[in-house]
Amino acid sequence: MRMLRWMCGYTRKDRMRNEYIRKKVGVAPIEDKLRESRLQWFGHLNRRPIEAPVRKIELLDFVYVQSGRGRPKKT
Repeated sequence: MRMLRWMCGYTRKDRMRNEYIRKKVGVAPIEDKLRESRLQWFGHLNRRPIEAPVRKIELLDFVYVQSGRGRPKKT
């Protein structure tokens, strides 16, 4: 957003909404870009053969897996 603001000549003090700046520059919303990258990765995985380790995870059944006690691990 800093780069887009700089391109438009706005600063944070101008208090312009991010949506307005993105529309003015013609940049797609962040949500659309994230969705697009997720779908690309999903398509990449689907093109892998069934024997690939990544595809074998799809066949696993996680119904009986219990989460550990206590605070979740930081990821």
